Amino acid sequence: MDIVKLLKARETLLLVLIIVLSVVITSLNPTFMTFDNLTSLLKSWTVLGIFALGVTLILLSGGFDVSFTAIAQVVQYVVVFWFLQIGLDNVWLAILCSLVLGALMGLVNGVIIYYFRITAIIVTIATNSLFYGALYVVTQGDLIYDIPPSLLRLAEIKVFTMQAANGALYGLSLVTCIWFALAIFLHLFLKHTVLGRSIYAVGGNALSAERVGFNLRRSTLFIYTFVGAISGFASMIQVSIVQTVIPNSIVGSELQVIAAVVLGGASVTGGRGSVFGTLLGVLLFAILSNSLTLLKVSPYYYNVFTGLVILFSVTLNALQLLRQKRSQIRVVVEQ
Repeated sequence: MDIVKLLKARETLLLVLIIVLSVVITSLNPTFMTFDNLTSLLKSWTVLGIFALGVTLILLSGGFDVSFTAIAQVVQYVVVFWFLQIGLDNVWLAILCSLVLGALMGLVNGVIIYYFRITAIIVTIATNSLFYGALYVVTQGDLIYDIPPSLLRLAEIKVFTMQAANGALYGLSLVTCIWFALAIFLHLFLKHTVLGRSIYAVGGNALSAERVGFNLRRSTLFIYTFVGAISGFASMIQVSIVQTVIPNSIVGSELQVIAAVVLGGASVTGGRGSVFGTLLGVLLFAILSNSLTLLKVSPYYYNVFTGLVILFSVTLNALQLLRQKRSQIRVVVEQ
C-alpha cells in the first residue's frame, strides 16, 4: 500500500480522529489519559469488542445478524444455571460449553439462511425474538447472583499491573488481552486461509465466488456458527465482568456493535472491511462514551451520536464505492 492509499484509508482517518479526540478530552479532563482510566475503558468495552469481531465476519460475507446478543444471553444463563445446579466450578469448562452451545445456535441461523434462501436479516430478527423470548418465558426474568468463583476471577486477572498511591493494584485486564488476541487471530485467518479469503469473495459477489470454486454452503454455515460461538464466549466474559446474570443486560446493544463495525469501514453490502478498522471503530465509540461520563454530558447524546455515525458511515461507504465505479469506467473508456 503506497502513501496516498494509506492516507485515504478509513483506518487512517479513524486513527487521526481518535488521537485528536483524546487530546481534546484530556485537555478538558486530565483524568482521561491515565493508565487506570484507559484500562478500565478497554475492559468495559471488551464484550462489545468481541461481538464486533463476529459482526465483522458477517458483514464481510454480505450477510446480516442481529441475533448474536440473544444467543449470548441464552448461553450465559443456561451455562451458569447448569453449573450451579450440578456444582461445577471450572472456568475453562464453562467457556467450552459456551462455545459449543453458541455455535449450535448460530448454526441454526446458517442452516435456515442457506437451505431455505431466506434473507439473513429476516432470519436473525426472528431468531433474536425466539431465543430471547424463550429465555424470558422460562426464567421469568430472574437474575442469578451466585456465580461460580472461577468465572468471577477471570475478569480480575490483570496484565502489566501498577500500584496506585493508596496501594490498590490496577492494570490491563486479561479479558481485554483475549479480545486483542482474538482480533489478531481473525485478521490472520481472513488474510491467510482459503476459507477466510472466500468470505471476502462471497461478500463481493456470491454468484461469481461460487463459479470460481468457493463453497458457498461451507462459508455460510461456518460464518454463522463462528458468530454464535464467539457470542457465547463473549457472554462468559460479560458474566465475569458484571458478576451477575441479568436476562436483559446484553440484548439491545446490537446497534452499537453494528455501528462500530460500519464506522470501521465494513460495508453492509459485503466484501469490504478489516479487523483493524473494526477495532478502531469500537475504540472511537468507547472513547466518546467515556468522555460523556467524564464531562458529565447527558447519556442521551450518545444515542444521537450512534445514529449520526451509522448515517455518516453508510454514506461514506456509498461515496467510496461510487468513486471506484467511476474510476473503473474511466479506465475502460480510456482503453
